[in-house]
Amino acid sequence: MIAFVSGQVAALAPDTAVIEVGGVGMAVQCAPNTLAALRIGQPAKLATSLVVREDSLTLYGFADEDERQVFELLQTVSGVGPRLAQTMLAVHTPDALRSAVAVGDEKALTAVPGIGKKGAQRLLLELKDRLGEPVGSGADRGIGSPVGTSWREQLHAALLGLGYATREADEAVAAVTPRAEAEQEPNVGALLRAALQTLNRTR
Repeated sequence: MIAFVSGQVAALAPDTAVIEVGGVGMAVQCAPNTLAALRIGQPAKLATSLVVREDSLTLYGFADEDERQVFELLQTVSGVGPRLAQTMLAVHTPDALRSAVAVGDEKALTAVPGIGKKGAQRLLLELKDRLGEPVGSGADRGIGSPVGTSWREQLHAALLGLGYATREADEAVAAVTPRAEAEQEPNVGALLRAALQTLNRTR
C-alpha cells in the first residue's frame, strides 16, 4: 500500500494532482479543497489510499492522515464507493462527519451531492459508534494556503467538479464573496464549505 506521496507538484487538473516522486509522476485523485492548497512547482505531501479494481489502480490523496482514514471507513458502508467518499470529505471535514453521525444529522449528509434521504439513513446506521468522537482540531485543518486573487476561479472550478451547474456555481460564489473579501487571505476550503451550505439551503 502507498501510504503517502511526497515531492514536487508537476501538474494540477480539476480533480487530479501529479506529484513527482523519484522521477516518476504519480497521478493522485484529490478533492477540490485539497487541490486548492497545492501549487505547481512547490513541494507537497499527501496522505494516500490506493483503490484496486479489476481494470484500474487509482490513488486518492488527502490533506492529512485523518482524512485518509475516514475515507477508507466511509467505503465500508454499502453503496459508498471511493468517489462518493471523497465527495463527502469535500463537503465536510472529518470532524463535521463525526458530529453529524453522532447526533444523527440527516440533513448534513444529504448536503453531499449523490446522497439522498435513504443513503443518509444508511450512513447514520452503519457508521454509528465507528467514526468516533470529534477530535476538535479545527474546521479547516490541513487546508490553509492563501490563494490570493484566484480564489473565485478555484472555488467555481471546485463546485463544477462536484457536479453543480454553472449557474449554481456562479450564485454560490456570489454568496460567499463578501466573506472572502473580508479576509486578508481567502481560504478556498472554508469558502467551498460555505458555498455548499448556501446551495443546500436553496434546493
